[in-house]
Amino acid sequence: MRRIQDLKSFTLHAKDGDVGRLREVYFDDSSWKIRYLVVETGHWLVGRQVLITPEALGAIHEEKWTLQVELTREQIEASPPLSVKQPLSRQQEEEYHRHYSWLPYWRSSLLGYLGWDSENQREKAEDPHLRSSAEVTGYRIEARDGEVGYVEDFVIDEKDWVVRYLEISTHRGWFGKKILLAPTWIEQVDWEDRKVRVELLREVIRSAPEYEEGQLIGRDYEISLYSHYGRNQYWE
Repeated sequence: MRRIQDLKSFTLHAKDGDVGRLREVYFDDSSWKIRYLVVETGHWLVGRQVLITPEALGAIHEEKWTLQVELTREQIEASPPLSVKQPLSRQQEEEYHRHYSWLPYWRSSLLGYLGWDSENQREKAEDPHLRSSAEVTGYRIEARDGEVGYVEDFVIDEKDWVVRYLEISTHRGWFGKKILLAPTWIEQVDWEDRKVRVELLREVIRSAPEYEEGQLIGRDYEISLYSHYGRNQYWE
């Protein structure tokens, strides 16, 4: 598992040279699955941002601080333009998937829909439910009895490329304790008010096992975390 801030330290390396560095990720706001990495390209393509799907990623080389991308620089250079100032639409996704010949991840769910005369079903199929990690960073955490902190980062499970935990700081500044919350424990995300609501008391969150930036999240730590919150363990 790795924090997004830590992944930003790695250079993405295409088949024929360096590409750039990670800027943010887009995740599905229902499954918390990482759908795309937003990559800020290097000097060979000034100031351009591109999308890369996790399925195009190869190995991480710790000693070289590189993340392999199974694409060529020419493929990436010719990819459709991206504007992070606008929400990512399904139309833009389709353009990227056609360009790279990627199998659309939403196709299986579309095949499962019946009765295409329903307008609601069409709208559901066309809504990508994508959120930016940069956008959600800073959202306030609202416990049952009041505000308890804010989202500082995300911990990604690289095996499945899913957001496994939200890194929460209980206080702004140097003295805030950091803890982890799993997305499955979230009751509701208020996207307009920038709030994450959880059915937990503030004291329960504040007394959770502390998380230190960069620490190895081993199974023992996760067991203590899930035990503290009284939740079922995802790996079982």
